Amino acid sequence: YEFRSHFGSSRSGPIPGQATRHVPRCSRSPPQPTEPHVTAMRALVGVKRVVDYAVKVRVKADKSGVDLTNVKMSMNPFCEIAVEEGLRLKEKGHISELIAVSCGPDKCGETLRQALAMGADRAVHLKTDMRTDQELQPLAVAKLLAKIVEKESPSVVLLGKQAIDDDSNQTGSLLAGLMKWPQAGSASQVSVDEGKTSLTVAREVDTGIQEVKIPLPAVVTADLRLNEPRYATLPNLMKAKKKPMEVIDAASLGVDLTPRLQVLKVEEPPTRAGGAKVGSVDELVDKLKNEAKVL
Repeated sequence: YEFRSHFGSSRSGPIPGQATRHVPRCSRSPPQPTEPHVTAMRALVGVKRVVDYAVKVRVKADKSGVDLTNVKMSMNPFCEIAVEEGLRLKEKGHISELIAVSCGPDKCGETLRQALAMGADRAVHLKTDMRTDQELQPLAVAKLLAKIVEKESPSVVLLGKQAIDDDSNQTGSLLAGLMKWPQAGSASQVSVDEGKTSLTVAREVDTGIQEVKIPLPAVVTADLRLNEPRYATLPNLMKAKKKPMEVIDAASLGVDLTPRLQVLKVEEPPTRAGGAKVGSVDELVDKLKNEAKVL
């Protein structure tokens, strides 16, 4: 025991004539094991600006391509599904940040704002004046996305399986090949494991549904039945104007954007002939055999 007098001196030992009191020592419990902390992932989602799916396209008079003058443009439907899947993964706590990326002219900023209004955190606009339906081709887009992947270090890249203007269905596979990452295409369901080290993806194939498990980082391309995208509400569209959007000149990334394919001619599909009624089965068989020549 130790006591200190009001003069500041101290000595050890019991005070004469005073009863001593034993104070039990506090025992400390051993530290409890804690669960390992799993950090949320960052995701990159690609979006493309295309002619709206409800618009009847017109071919230019010289048949060099589709006429885009005064045509309503919107986000590619498959890309919209990819954005929605990223938002759902974020709402489940698997993703901490969702970054939207688009390649194209100034108007692509509007498409990125739509992704931000849906819920993406920030956007990156790779600016180029090349036509995205003919001149800016999948290999160039994959190389541009690879540069952004190297910069942002996401755990997963979400893309639409194809764009409705060129129907190439190549960008996801090319990006996975450039990054040497695993890829799951035509995804109809995506789930993340508890350790956030792999994905289980249900893929739509010709024979049915194929389930694959791929380690992260990885590339996933979205099919139509993956989800139903949400609408961007007016308040969220206003909020999207304040979200950050980085604009990068695509030419400054050192990527060869030269087209590998040349569009020779674009033609409208032939007008469908009207149907005709037949008086008997024999007449139907005769027309199928001699006119349609399918028998």
